[in-house]
Amino acid sequence: MDSKDIKLIIDGKRLDGRGFEDLRPIKMRVGVLKRADGSCYLEMGKNKVVAAVFGPREVHPRHLADPIKAVVRYRYNMAPFSVEERKRPGPDRRSVEISKVSREAIEAIVMKELFPRSGIDIFVEVLQADAGSRTACLNAASVALVDAGVPMKGMISSVAVAKVDDVLVLDPMKEEDNYGQADIPFAFFIRNDRIESIALLQMDGRVSKEEFVQALEMAKRGAMKIYEMQKEAIKTKYIMESEGEVNEIE
Repeated sequence: MDSKDIKLIIDGKRLDGRGFEDLRPIKMRVGVLKRADGSCYLEMGKNKVVAAVFGPREVHPRHLADPIKAVVRYRYNMAPFSVEERKRPGPDRRSVEISKVSREAIEAIVMKELFPRSGIDIFVEVLQADAGSRTACLNAASVALVDAGVPMKGMISSVAVAKVDDVLVLDPMKEEDNYGQADIPFAFFIRNDRIESIALLQMDGRVSKEEFVQALEMAKRGAMKIYEMQKEAIKTKYIMESEGEVNEIE
């Protein structure tokens, strides 16, 4: 079947019943990995990801150390069982590209100058993939950095906007991502409950200038909702700790 024959908007509703600016259900748990300095498990729609942060710590190999600031390393990986057709283990072009742009987004908020000759390693693993895994991983990584106590200027909140059936929709699901006309992942640097700047912006497909402006405003509103959930998840973790409860995955 040609993708042009697939209807993604029916009677003014998306296939999963959401409105055009509705996020998929999001769940977060902070501090889930005992051996990591900071960690976060996140579900965003059908995406299931876990982020782990190690550091600041000594860089290995040592010749990679920067005498002026910390080196941030970000590794995005999809587990072989995370997709319907089993993925070959190890990095591919897509995971290398996502690791690079995600690292650049994270570097916008980390206060690297406080830790010369040190490294901050961020590992994000996609356990179950749906559309928008890079945005889900960035949201989890940002929370994991807070959990690790890494000094930051703010937080990263990320969400995508898609164009489907000539309509812009927030946080696209798999069908909208696969058969839509455009997909635009955003990540925002948020400080003091305000969006300061765009930390990541990519686009697959085409939209008009007017549609892009509309997509940007939709993404900002969605990112602020995610930001509030990130803050709430972090608060919940420390409330549980103060009450002697454990939030780790056994």
